[in-house]
Amino acid sequence: MSFRTPSRLQAAAIRTGLLRTSLAAFCSALALSTAHADPAAQPANGTPATTGTPARKAPAAAPRLTAAPAVEQIISTARRTRSEQSVGQVQMQRILPGINPVKALEILPGVVFEDADPWGNNEQNSSLFIHGFNQNQLGFTMDGVPLGDQSYGNFNGLSPQRAAISETIGMASVATGAGALGTASTSNLGGTLEFQTQDPLHRAGGQLDQTFGSWSTFRTFARIDTGDFGNGNSAYVAWARQDARAWDFDGHQGGNQVNAKFVHQGDNDRITGFFDWSDKVEPNEDGIVEPQGGDLYKRPFLYPNLQQAINYYNNSAAYKAAGLNYRNYYSDAQREDFLSYIKWSHDFSSHLHWDNQIYYHHDLGEGVVAGPITAAGLPALFGAYFPDNSAPQLSQVFGGSGMATRTTEYWDNRGGLMSTLRYQLGHHHIELGGWYERNNNTQARRWYAFDAADPTSPYDRQQNPLIHQYTNYFYTNTWVTHLQDTWQVSRNFSLNAGFKSELVYTNGTLPVAGLPGSLSPKTAITVPGGTIAAVKPFLPSFGALWNLTGHEQWFANIQENMRSFQDTGYGNASPWGVTSQQAFQDFKDHGHPETDWTYETGLRTNRPLSFGPLTNISGQLEYYHVHFSNRLLAVSSSPNLASIVGSATILTNVGSVTTDGMDFSFTTQFGPHFSFYNALSYNKSVYNDNYANGTTIVPTAGKNVAGVPNWTEKLVASTNWGDFNAQFIGDVIGKRYTTYTNDLSASSYALFSVNAGYTIHGIPHVRGLKVQGNITNLTDTRGWSTLNISNASGQYTAFPIAPRMFFLTLSATF
Repeated sequence: MSFRTPSRLQAAAIRTGLLRTSLAAFCSALALSTAHADPAAQPANGTPATTGTPARKAPAAAPRLTAAPAVEQIISTARRTRSEQSVGQVQMQRILPGINPVKALEILPGVVFEDADPWGNNEQNSSLFIHGFNQNQLGFTMDGVPLGDQSYGNFNGLSPQRAAISETIGMASVATGAGALGTASTSNLGGTLEFQTQDPLHRAGGQLDQTFGSWSTFRTFARIDTGDFGNGNSAYVAWARQDARAWDFDGHQGGNQVNAKFVHQGDNDRITGFFDWSDKVEPNEDGIVEPQGGDLYKRPFLYPNLQQAINYYNNSAAYKAAGLNYRNYYSDAQREDFLSYIKWSHDFSSHLHWDNQIYYHHDLGEGVVAGPITAAGLPALFGAYFPDNSAPQLSQVFGGSGMATRTTEYWDNRGGLMSTLRYQLGHHHIELGGWYERNNNTQARRWYAFDAADPTSPYDRQQNPLIHQYTNYFYTNTWVTHLQDTWQVSRNFSLNAGFKSELVYTNGTLPVAGLPGSLSPKTAITVPGGTIAAVKPFLPSFGALWNLTGHEQWFANIQENMRSFQDTGYGNASPWGVTSQQAFQDFKDHGHPETDWTYETGLRTNRPLSFGPLTNISGQLEYYHVHFSNRLLAVSSSPNLASIVGSATILTNVGSVTTDGMDFSFTTQFGPHFSFYNALSYNKSVYNDNYANGTTIVPTAGKNVAGVPNWTEKLVASTNWGDFNAQFIGDVIGKRYTTYTNDLSASSYALFSVNAGYTIHGIPHVRGLKVQGNITNLTDTRGWSTLNISNASGQYTAFPIAPRMFFLTLSATF
């Protein structure tokens, strides 16, 4: 672990693909700021720049911390009044080339990321917890652009791996307690995750990577840089294509993605343009419903064996015996995204700076499940639309295969703008910013025939629905402003105070309603909805930063946050998902958005040593406390039904949650060739209240928050000998409760991986050829990764851990 290097040096390291930094730059790192900077992190004079932005002119800063021996950076710790740590581009690609940058962050303390895919790319079965909060309660941005709350059913954003190609991500950072006030998010009850794309190179060149591996993996990445042209201009275009067979079924996951970035750097102005196109298809696996699954570990779909599927669904003993763990023919997620932004930064003087950004995102996608028409609840659903047909007749209506195809179709258009003024006035750094977003999104549920004579595949878009079950339209206006001031009290001590204001207005409509009897239970209906506001005009933040010595630093932060309501309909944790207009109006009149207070404090150190082979130690110890109020839970009215049906939910305020925890991480350096990083985390998140499910009281008070382990341990052992490098990585996840009442749990597990690479020089016309090998899940551990918690006591759904896999990557730079 080390503190961030200055942005100029950091950008150069990213551009060369080597991210080797020196702990001798420790103190300069303390002056680094990111796009939505915490001014308390800044020296008394001058304003640091964002990553990739040249440092602005400033008078001499406060005294800096003592230098340390040069090492290779694995984890970067920023100077903030809050805890914030980062993983750089080189480390991300060492873990696994093409990795989801969120998965790369799982080596950081307090971060628990789960996925049944070794890259972490499959969104249907991924989960993320940070200090007791799940991914829908965190904030995500890419180059400052809001990425939404990461719901699998997309409504206000997209995943980081769809927003930018993995290889073009220069840095991934996580603030585990509370994010900066200027973060463009209305879901960050917990921390924030920020991803920064690389800038273009100043020299013309190119890069070509090819990855081969287990289960027919074939990933190609190519990038072309123009180098500097014109007056301060540079640009690049990058393309990636991934195709990999899923390890537990006959489906290929991947797609194509294109990125382009342009930068103009003038004397007082910087203009950046970015474009991303992503088109991906991910056949999904189904989770195992436990404990009904028994010894069942994976639940693959039957595609492409059509006749086997037809025989299986038509009254086979295996289908009946499987219960909720029956096999679908196929399931997949299809997503196409266009994302672009233009950013302009202007320096009026060395004390006054203005940053502006405008962005646009379009998403067109659908989630698809093809399976039997006799699954629990479906005969009643279809009977509402074809009341005069018997079961054999219904089979013919749907194509004679005994199957139907269900889709949830998404359409999202959103755009926004951000503007921030930063003014240095004596010993005060004042920041004023605003963000506006307009989001128009649609979600529709439709059913299609599955013709035995003309079957579809997971890679087809469905056409001509038989049933248009329901459609929701949502129109959301988001207004967020923030104001903060940092007072540099002395050369080594600063105080920060500020607030943000969140005003979120959503109008939900229902142009297509579900027919009576078509939903579960039969009495459920979809409702027209209306407009609800989530408003908190004053969300304060306070922080302090103190350089205790030339090597140690104390930080503290207190902050309040609010999460706006999800803009989704039937079956979701949303006011528009209730099943009567009266219930909607009651929630509008009396419901409250989720809020929390986060308290965090800690110590950082970075000390050069001369203790035998030990030459340097750096680390951070943090304690945090969170009080989470008005926790909203979608209480299912039919939790024991199979997932293909879905069921009505009641949006319920289930009280508050209290969280206490500690993170301890350190890096020890043994001379120039060896380092060891370790992170130990403890989290205790507890429900404070029972809640009612109908007339039944669910006894959750005093129980652990489901899905969150109390203990986690991360480690990275690294060696570097010039052109050769290697790492051993470990991730230990403790026991997790799988129900709200804590009557069932998933066992702890430990995952290990190794990587090694060697760079060859001296090849004509090639700057460097790197050969890298990776082995994931080295010990072939079996266990549960992502857990889907049900409000039914004694039941949950779990996804398996991917088995051991091998990968080889050839990377050439020109």
